[in-house]
This record gives sequence, C-alpha cells and structure tokens, in this order.
Amino acid sequence: MTATQADLRIDRPSVADGAALWRIAKESGTLDVNSSYSYLLWCRDFAGTSAVARSEGGGPVGFVTGYVRPDAPETLLVWQVAVDGAYRGRGLAAALLDGLTARVAAERPLTTVETTITPGNTASERLFTSYAARHGADVTREVLFDTGLFPDGPHDPEVLYRIGPLTSA
Repeated sequence: MTATQADLRIDRPSVADGAALWRIAKESGTLDVNSSYSYLLWCRDFAGTSAVARSEGGGPVGFVTGYVRPDAPETLLVWQVAVDGAYRGRGLAAALLDGLTARVAAERPLTTVETTITPGNTASERLFTSYAARHGADVTREVLFDTGLFPDGPHDPEVLYRIGPLTSA
C-alpha cells in the first residue's frame, strides 16, 4: 500500500532529522551532497526557512532547505529540494516549496524566490518554473557560478533562477 500526499505532514525540520535529510540528498542522485554535519547545522540554524515532509510514522521523506539572503531580506534562496524515491511523483516537492514559502511569507515580506539549477536538471527546472506560474511570477535566469569557479574539479555551471515578484506565496 502506498502513502498519498494526504498521509504526509509538512513542518519544520529538527536536528534529529539531519541524518535523514543527508540520506535523502545522497540517494537523490542529482544533488551535490554536503557533509552530514552541514545537514545537522541546517536543521538547527535554518529550520525557520526550511521544511520537511513526514510520513505517517513521523520520519522525513522529503525536504526543502533555504535561507533569507542577508543582503536581500525579501528573498528566500532555496538551497536544496529532495524527495525519497518511494515518495516521488506525487507532487510532494511542489507542496514542500509552496508550504515553505507560505510560512516564510506569513512571517516576513517575501517578494522573490531564488535557486540555482545546473543545466539539464529538468526535474528542478520544471519544479521552479511551475512554482512561478502558480504564483503569478516571472522567471529570469543567469549564470551565477561558472564552471571555472569550482575548485574541486569539473562542475556544471550553476544557473540562478530568480522568481518574482511573487503575487501570492
């Protein structure tokens, strides 16, 4: 029996969720995986600008991490979005993104969402362009970090997607 989106709960992550977020990111096959330590810190220091989807048993099955840009306080930068393989294809990533931006917008002015996507990551491209359409916003794209800036070998460029102004978060 498979769980539906209605069987899931979206809330803030806690430090206890860090290991599961690291595992989901690692198993995604597309994300740059950060150290397990960074996911623990993220769940502690950026829980207010991140969200986790929990199964009926309470364990994380998806997440979105983000932060408010210090020099652009009305902009939420979405760092990573990942969903456990067993829960993909149900609109969970979109629900996480919508839920997070609604929560952030309820707490502070929010006019823009930013993220970076490597060329060819069609799932992320679709997620964020459909988010923009749902929220009546434009999408602009520009290379934020070119290939040559990465010190650890070949890396695709990171293209900045700027979504805004948001008409409804």
